[in-house]
Amino acid sequence: MGFRLKKIPLHTKIFIGLILGVIIGLVFGEQARVIEPIGTIFLRLITMIVVPLVFVSLMLGTASLGDIRKLGRIGLKTAIYFVITTVIAISVGLILANSLKPGEGLNEEVKAELYKNYQQKAEVGLQRLEEKPSMVEVLVNIVPTNPVQALTEGNMLQVIFLALIFGVALTLIKKDKATPVIKFFDGVNDAIIQIVHIAMRLAPYGVLALIASVIGQYGVNILLTLLKYSVVVIGGLVLYTFSVNSLSVSILGRLNPWRFYQAVKEAMIIAFSTSSSNATLPVAMECVEHVGVSREYSSFVIPLGATVNMDGTALYQGVAAVFIAQIYGVPLGLTDQLTIVLMAVLSSVGAAGVPSAGIITLAMVLKQIGIPLEGIALILGVDRFLDMCRTTTNIIGNMAASVVIHNSEEKRKR
Repeated sequence: MGFRLKKIPLHTKIFIGLILGVIIGLVFGEQARVIEPIGTIFLRLITMIVVPLVFVSLMLGTASLGDIRKLGRIGLKTAIYFVITTVIAISVGLILANSLKPGEGLNEEVKAELYKNYQQKAEVGLQRLEEKPSMVEVLVNIVPTNPVQALTEGNMLQVIFLALIFGVALTLIKKDKATPVIKFFDGVNDAIIQIVHIAMRLAPYGVLALIASVIGQYGVNILLTLLKYSVVVIGGLVLYTFSVNSLSVSILGRLNPWRFYQAVKEAMIIAFSTSSSNATLPVAMECVEHVGVSREYSSFVIPLGATVNMDGTALYQGVAAVFIAQIYGVPLGLTDQLTIVLMAVLSSVGAAGVPSAGIITLAMVLKQIGIPLEGIALILGVDRFLDMCRTTTNIIGNMAASVVIHNSEEKRKR
């Protein structure tokens, strides 16, 4: 029998697409952006089904629990787990940044060039910071005044609230009336999953186009310029991802970490290429089913995590804040470091699971501890690539959390 392309596993095709994208971006430079629309179409196709997938699967998951107390218990466990892992992540970032001091010794000419090239982009980010609601407003806005608007605008916190409240309502009404509604949405859920499968057939081409565009636009020169800072961030992400998550999956989830990473590799590649936790949601929820995580848990934990759990972003914020402070010669005491931890945890709530959202939350952290906000311009050159890396860490953390919560709840049944 001859070699046939369709026999290659999907994750291998996606990885090949990623490698080809890097090569095309390096060879053709800016001209590689001509194929970016292919990646954009793939990204839009995946993003298109995020809201209906989260709403329907989370509502069905809540209704299947059949017990409001169980929902509260799962919610509390998930929230505690996310807070603990976020604190650990940013602590890892702070320890590495304080130890390796990536901000010391940056050439003044390089600093001036970075300001010149990225100051305008930084100003746009700071303007968005002024529009960001306060923590109280975020909590109040979780309850939508217009459900249709919440769904059409894709406000994930509001969508999650709607799904939970409708799911709870289905457990409270008579079973003979709830069953037809559940069966209908169960059929809708199956149709959505089929759309995910269709979209994933385009994944190798979408990943190739997105990566080629990024490499072609930014190249590797800027990464080399800020090599020490980039290495500290990426090293911290790798250290955290494959130590903390592996331990969580192994000890708390009672699952072989190698089996876990084998199962979720497709979601990891999609997260890396799209830089979007939201766009990776459908694939992530599908992947954890391969290691036995029930939809009633994954449909709650992973969408919630994509909205409020940003381990990779928190770690990046710790390194970036110290990096910029070191460049300006601003000393950071213990109180400042603790403030960074607190602000990174709080700013994760409601942070959009879209590319470069971390810049906005970083600005909040810098503002709180008195570091010049214009210093953000110094790191924007490498932010796109680092965003791809931290998004991968974010989504792995969410999938690991679903394994932990699933095992915790299943143990109660034994």
